[in-house]
Amino acid sequence: MAQLIREIRASYAFVERNFNLVRRYWGWELVWLAYSIASTLSITYIGAGMEAITGVQVDSNYLILYLLIGTMVWRFLAIVFDNISEMIAWERWEDTIEYTFMAPITRFTQMMGQTVFAVIYSLIFTAVILGVVALFFHLDLRNANLVGAAAMLLVGSLSFIGLGIVASVLPLLFPERGAQMTNVIQAVFLLISGVYYPIEVLPAWMQPLARLSPATFVLEGMRATILNGAPTASLWPYMWPLLVAGIVAVPIGLWVFRLGERYAKRTGKLKRNG
Repeated sequence: MAQLIREIRASYAFVERNFNLVRRYWGWELVWLAYSIASTLSITYIGAGMEAITGVQVDSNYLILYLLIGTMVWRFLAIVFDNISEMIAWERWEDTIEYTFMAPITRFTQMMGQTVFAVIYSLIFTAVILGVVALFFHLDLRNANLVGAAAMLLVGSLSFIGLGIVASVLPLLFPERGAQMTNVIQAVFLLISGVYYPIEVLPAWMQPLARLSPATFVLEGMRATILNGAPTASLWPYMWPLLVAGIVAVPIGLWVFRLGERYAKRTGKLKRNG
């Protein structure tokens, strides 16, 4: 029990440290928040302007919600992914990487703290964006199953946590451009996951790839709960692939990271900034 309490406190230390970093760089957080709000509004206004663009009468409210769900879900998952995949870049930036890797804690403890911070931070960030967007659009959520939507979001974050841990090896192995390389992974998932369109419009050879993306199931489940009011009990076909992906991805991510850590220590890449 004492060992468990020690590990929990050690994980919380990473959560507290990361929130202190957010507070220190509050100016950057405001810039990123403003950009995210403007980007979300720009995409959502495509739904509002579709009737004017095509000259055909469409259900603009449905389109607005469709695009907004895609934008907000992707924003949440991307922030979780970013905060985990860029943790090595932050350690190098703060010049604490050697101290962290020499600390008497397991890498699992560090990852747990980073994960808890990433999910909490992403929830707060996404909620603020949604609150601002709600001032611009009349969102009819009377038939939405918000409890089921929240469950989908949290279950979906498990798989992106695993993907983020795997991607965090890139900044570890490639100090010069490793953090930028993680953006390629995001771009691929953004393309194939049906964030702004149904996956059925993708080329036939890409549609099977979409079914390998956890984001596809999160988006489909979220749209079912919010657009169609699907009950929580009916979400199992979306949830079980996400649970399997999370159970598989997180241990693989930790294993890959340990291999990368040993290689980085052996080749002297920890201290390098470029």
